[in-house]
Amino acid sequence: MDLLRIATAGSVDDGKSTLIGRLLFDSKAIFADQLDAVEKTSAERGSEYTDLALLTDGLRAEREQGITIDVAYRYFATPRRKFIVADTPGHIQYTRNMVTGASTSDLSIVLVDARKGMVEQSRRHTFLVSLLRVPHLVIAVNKMDLVGWSEEAFEEIRREFVDYAARLNIVDVTVIPVSALTGDNVVTRSENMPWYQGASLMHHLETVQVASDQNLVDVRFPVQCVIRPHNNDYHDYRGYAGQVASGVLKAGDQVTVLPSGLPATIKEISTADGTVDEAYPPMSVTVRLEEDIDVSRGDMIVRPHNQPKVAQDFEAMICWMSEKPMNVGQKLTIKHTTKTARALIKDLRYGLNINSLHRDETVSGLQLNEIGRIQLRTTQPLLADEYHRNRQTGGFILIDEVTNNTVAAGMILNAQ
Repeated sequence: MDLLRIATAGSVDDGKSTLIGRLLFDSKAIFADQLDAVEKTSAERGSEYTDLALLTDGLRAEREQGITIDVAYRYFATPRRKFIVADTPGHIQYTRNMVTGASTSDLSIVLVDARKGMVEQSRRHTFLVSLLRVPHLVIAVNKMDLVGWSEEAFEEIRREFVDYAARLNIVDVTVIPVSALTGDNVVTRSENMPWYQGASLMHHLETVQVASDQNLVDVRFPVQCVIRPHNNDYHDYRGYAGQVASGVLKAGDQVTVLPSGLPATIKEISTADGTVDEAYPPMSVTVRLEEDIDVSRGDMIVRPHNQPKVAQDFEAMICWMSEKPMNVGQKLTIKHTTKTARALIKDLRYGLNINSLHRDETVSGLQLNEIGRIQLRTTQPLLADEYHRNRQTGGFILIDEVTNNTVAAGMILNAQ
């Protein structure tokens, strides 16, 4: 079975946690003691029904306020597929958490309250999904029971979202009317909405095609660490461990090690379970080379005639995640694949209005949760691709050198 990584998004109280709880409950993916604890907590709070949102809202503050603060990851499986679901917050001050959850996702579910329609945070999250190049987007129009299962209300929201998504270059958009509270169209088709002829949410999640989303053309293997066992039996062993970012590696392949540019031949590829014939994303493997050359953390193994750009100047879109504003001239630490370097924000080209998608070239800085296009220069060359071509080698984070806090997530648009 393959694995589907899902991230939820949407505005406050649109029902993200309840929807995930319903998926877990109806797919029989929770234990009896978990359900008992949720039922007990729901009764103590005076709820007339079992609050399935409590299955994901694990922090005390989340349970007390009835909101999601942190990113909660839940794992479940059906006979067709395995799933990892990231339940992300809807509040605007936690947009950075939403970016964290969506950055590694194959599919994003943006929930919309059928009574409110498309609100600012819905647009913000949809834009971030497009910015992060999440391949598949599902718009779940939730709380259909509160609008009398109205086809007209659903169609109005569907048209608005499809038009907005078309401006963002999102290729695969699916819109599904659901009620997370009652379970309509979540796992099974709803009898209350006979006008909807599409698949249920679970059926769509089980059948959406994600195998072709992986970049199997551009070989990129960032070296995370060098393995040299301190054992006489393995005194000549030298392996390079890391996660395959893209492409396919095989024993006998001719490769190039960057940034040195030295040629090499793959001798062996192994995992924790032993030797394998080939490695592909997102496998974590150890690669051994025939040649005894200098390879260290931050280097990258690639094909001789298919290489990333080696650059120090970058144009990038960033989502600012710090309460301290971003300013031109600011010095930060950049982490890109397995390499860490210092970076300077040379220029802020424009800030982006999430609602209108208009560019504001008059801004001098970025505030918390704001998005802008910057020019960045690093102290050391990075081995990078443009983000639209490779999410793994085109993405990076910026870190405050004093506090060591992550202050921005970025997507490389151009490397010079």
